[in-house]
Amino acid sequence: MKYFYLFIVLFFSLDVTAQQRPDTSFTININQPKYVEGEGPVVCIDAAHNNFHTIDGGFAPFARVIRKDGYNPIDFPNLIKTAKDLSECSIYLVANPLHESNIGNWTLPNPSAFTPQEIEAIEQWISQGGNLFLIADHMPFAGAASELGKSFGIHFSNGFATLEKPENQPDLFTIENGRLKESPISGSNAGVTTVTSFTGSAFTYPDEAIPVMTFTQGDFSLEPEVAWQFEDDTKTVEIADYAQGLLLERGEGRIAVFGEAAMFTAQIITSGNNEFKVGLNNKDLAPQNIRFLLNVMHWLDEK
Repeated sequence: MKYFYLFIVLFFSLDVTAQQRPDTSFTININQPKYVEGEGPVVCIDAAHNNFHTIDGGFAPFARVIRKDGYNPIDFPNLIKTAKDLSECSIYLVANPLHESNIGNWTLPNPSAFTPQEIEAIEQWISQGGNLFLIADHMPFAGAASELGKSFGIHFSNGFATLEKPENQPDLFTIENGRLKESPISGSNAGVTTVTSFTGSAFTYPDEAIPVMTFTQGDFSLEPEVAWQFEDDTKTVEIADYAQGLLLERGEGRIAVFGEAAMFTAQIITSGNNEFKVGLNNKDLAPQNIRFLLNVMHWLDEK
């Protein structure tokens, strides 16, 4: 039964009693940082769109990693009216935005977290050399990011994507299974041949994009009316040839889009008496995810 995969979100059930928190004990050393500490590009981490992940919350471990590489992550609680509002940012990271109507209410509809004015300003900023790192996880976050994605030719399936795989296995995108592609940030030349994902979204993309993580025949996305509530008649979308990660150049700027957030941070999930490490802190489950994250950051600021 395909719905059994929702046991999963890796080897455990995300039931209503499960608690999710950033792993405050997670540490990392980078032998050869890209930048001298404190002298790297400014990375603005969005906190203006009811984000599920912010620099002081779920993406604190993300900030810790890139800070070790010399970047300067800052909290960015500002709404965007014009491209100038992003002038201090080299990279603008948006992780799991949410429309205010969906705060504590993960049911359809899932309106855009960004206004048309903001989307226009972000597009202009990118065309002038800005770099966007957009992460939109499973429903309702994919829905909240849908209008921003559409402006770049990216169309999210607002659901829960999973791979056709043995039960109780994580979502492994590897060069060997064909789901991880050779790209500027993945493959043998990039030092990344496997990337682990933790249940996210899928999206279609324009021809000019560089696919990184892709789905194949048999992979599917469930699009429920209410997040995590699945019935026999829940809408199912076949997602062969969709992506969960890509790179895209637009004007003078660059865009990296991913449909899963946990792969870029470190979290602890508590379910009953059990605790699970999910993300960068699980060296056994996601051994190359840290290198992959750094590759994404380096590609965004290398032009």
